[in-house]
Amino acid sequence: MKTRADLIQEAKKNAALEAVKHVKDGFIVGLGSGTTVAFAIEALGERIKSENLKIMGIPSSYQAFQLAVQYGIQLTTLDEHPLIDVTIDGADQITPKLYLIKGMGAALAREKIVAAASKYNIIIADESKRVNVLGENNQVVPIEVLPFALSLVKSKIMVLGGIPVVREGKGKLGPIVTDNGNVIIDANFGLIQNPQDLAIKVKMIPGVVETGFFTGLTDIAYIATESKVEKIQK
Repeated sequence: MKTRADLIQEAKKNAALEAVKHVKDGFIVGLGSGTTVAFAIEALGERIKSENLKIMGIPSSYQAFQLAVQYGIQLTTLDEHPLIDVTIDGADQITPKLYLIKGMGAALAREKIVAAASKYNIIIADESKRVNVLGENNQVVPIEVLPFALSLVKSKIMVLGGIPVVREGKGKLGPIVTDNGNVIIDANFGLIQNPQDLAIKVKMIPGVVETGFFTGLTDIAYIATESKVEKIQK
């Protein structure tokens, strides 16, 4: 008998399969991060084998880079292809208006750059990531910060009503370091009624490289439940 966890894993795979249907021969594909996106990268690898699909991927993190190599996806860069046909990525929270919080994998800056360079952005996630308002369930907003500016950014976040915590590494002393050599602050703002406004205020703090607010970037989302895949479209 399948457990709930097994059913969710199957649903994640189904959401990934829906997402990769948007990828066509000759596409430049942005590759996001996370466990659900890993299924999409695997599915793209299968299409390359079975259909002789010719695509090139632009990974948004070292994890995505490793998976792309593992599944035989040819890689390229934004310098060579500054316009991406479609990006497939995950989310930590997603609302019916397709507002997202991302960055629990510490790849938010590169993920947002890849998303901004894409003609079309697809998000895949399981139903636990779906909320009515960002910040539900004590969800924090990851913020990538220059190490030199850490104390300043923390104080400015508190002025904005947030509770900032520097993300520490597991199994080692010291903070998490991003692929860009920066640190991550996880800020709890409570329920966020106007994420677009708050995103601008946080981004304007000197030393903030990028925020985990992704608003206005998503075109379609596939949400995996135990029994089906639900589609949310802009």
